[in-house]
Amino acid sequence: MKVKAIVLLSGGLDSILAAKLLIEQGIDVTGVCFKSYFFDEKRAKIAAKKLGIPLKVIDFSSEHLEIVKKPKYGYGSAANPCIDCHILMLKKAKELMKKGKYNFVATGEVLGERPMSQNLKALEIVEKESSLTGYLLRPLSAKLLPENIPIKAGWVDKTKLLAISGRSRKQQIQLAKSFNIDWYPQPAGGCILTDPQFGKRVKELLKISPNCDGNDVCLLKFGRHVWKDKVKIVIGRNAEENREIAKLAKKGDIIIEMENYPGPLTLIRNYGNKKISKEIINQAKKLTQYYSTKARGKNDVKFKIS
Repeated sequence: MKVKAIVLLSGGLDSILAAKLLIEQGIDVTGVCFKSYFFDEKRAKIAAKKLGIPLKVIDFSSEHLEIVKKPKYGYGSAANPCIDCHILMLKKAKELMKKGKYNFVATGEVLGERPMSQNLKALEIVEKESSLTGYLLRPLSAKLLPENIPIKAGWVDKTKLLAISGRSRKQQIQLAKSFNIDWYPQPAGGCILTDPQFGKRVKELLKISPNCDGNDVCLLKFGRHVWKDKVKIVIGRNAEENREIAKLAKKGDIIIEMENYPGPLTLIRNYGNKKISKEIINQAKKLTQYYSTKARGKNDVKFKIS
C-alpha cells in the first residue's frame, strides 16, 4: 500500500524540507496551505511546483479572524496567535486526512525554534487540541520527540528523519544545499500579524471594535491611521494605496480628495454610535492637504467629499 501524507506547506524553508524528507522516502505527499486576511498561498504555490507535489489551498479567513480576536493561548510578540492558528490549521488537515484517506499529517515545526509556539509543551498542546495525537509527524525534529504511529507502523523510516532544535537555521540551510534547494524564501514575509506595527494596529482596532470584520482588518494594511475617539481617519501614502483604500470603502464611510492638487485619498470610518462631526471632517481635510507636498501650505485647495 502506498503511504500517503499531508504536509502543511507554508512555502518557508522548514515546510519545504519536511515535505522533501518524506518525498525522498517514497511517500505520496500532498501539500496543504491556508489563506486568510493576514497571509496568502503565493509562497506555497511556488514550493509545491518546485517539489512536484499537488497543493490544496484552504481559505479559512473568517474562522481565522475569530481566533485572532480571542486566542485561547494568547499572542506572540505582536498580534500573532500562533498556537491557536496551528491548531486550527491542523484541525482542517485532520478533516482532509480522513476524507482523502491519508495516513498521517506532517509539519515543518522545529523544536525550540519559536519560543512561544514551538517549545515542547506547545507542540504537545497543538497535537492534542487538533485531535491528531499519534498521527502528527515533525520530520525535522522527529528524533527528539516521542515515536508516533507513522514511525511505529513503519510508514516512515525514523533513521532518515532529523534531530534539529533551536533557533539557528544552519542545519536547515545545509540540508537545503544537499537537496539542491536554492529557491527558498527568506524567513520574513509570511504572516503579517508578526509585524509589530501591524500588530499594534490590530490590537487598537479590536479594543475599539471587537466585532470588526475582514474589510476592517484589510484596511489596516494601507495608509496612515489616525484615531479620533471611535472614528478612524486613513490617509493613503501613494497612488496604489489610494486605489486599495477606495476599493475597501463601504457604506457609511466618507471619502475625501483634493480637486485641484494631487495627493492622498482619505477615508473616514465611524466605529461609534455618534455621527461623524464637522471637526473630524475638517481634521481629515487638513491631513489630506498636509500629506500632499504640492498642496501643503496652499490657501486655494478645493476638496471633494463623497
